[in-house]
Amino acid sequence: MTETPAAGRPLPRPPIADRRTWQKQIDELRAKEKAHTRAGDALAAERRRLPMVEVDPRTPLIGADGPVPLIDIFGGRSQLIAYFQMWHTGEPAAKQCMGCTFSTSHINELSYLHSRDVGYATFCQGPYEESSRYRDFMGWTIPWYSVPQDAVDRLVADRHFGILVTYLRDDDKVYETYWTTGRGNELMAPSYGLLDLTVYGRQEFWEDSPEGWPQRWDTRGDQFLLDGRPTAQWSRIKAGYDDDLGASSGDHHQPHCH
Repeated sequence: MTETPAAGRPLPRPPIADRRTWQKQIDELRAKEKAHTRAGDALAAERRRLPMVEVDPRTPLIGADGPVPLIDIFGGRSQLIAYFQMWHTGEPAAKQCMGCTFSTSHINELSYLHSRDVGYATFCQGPYEESSRYRDFMGWTIPWYSVPQDAVDRLVADRHFGILVTYLRDDDKVYETYWTTGRGNELMAPSYGLLDLTVYGRQEFWEDSPEGWPQRWDTRGDQFLLDGRPTAQWSRIKAGYDDDLGASSGDHHQPHCH
């Protein structure tokens, strides 16, 4: 594992080539990138052919005005994407799940999903009053619901929060068509894809980088933290947003952040 170079020492650099040589190597890489894209298209085609499983359309979630059945969250659309966000009940904003904050912070503009008859919502593990304050502190505008224990049992089943789920509505019935977690959630966060285009990449220990390249973070959550908080919180603090969630820290069971 390589670490960040010591202060004052220059970072290593790629070799310098003339433009013709550089372009030739990019062209060779581009062929591999196109093959990778086509492989992704093939996976998506296979994903569209999966069977689906029925879920209770009346499963209750909690919104701003109280209980809301799952089927109403579609908003009349035929499809719904839901991200199940972890929550640490009673803990302050700085202690909330860094990975879920990373993922959700990238989701804002939903009009393109809506144009394809697809809705989007966050289903948060914690009590609505607490978790919605976190949503407001973060400045998120996506539809937000709390998942009571009865709904956890029906929707999450033997999985854990931190999952991304797709649903299909057929008249008054609802079906789960796909779910993923872990690195499958990376598609929510284009920051990672953009970092993959840069010389130094994500700067995480697992990456295959040349000797001496900066690698600063593990993948246990530190990669989403800056000075003890989820990284995206600092811009909100600087803007003067109130991070009081209305609950004091106590002895609560903390699920592992993914």
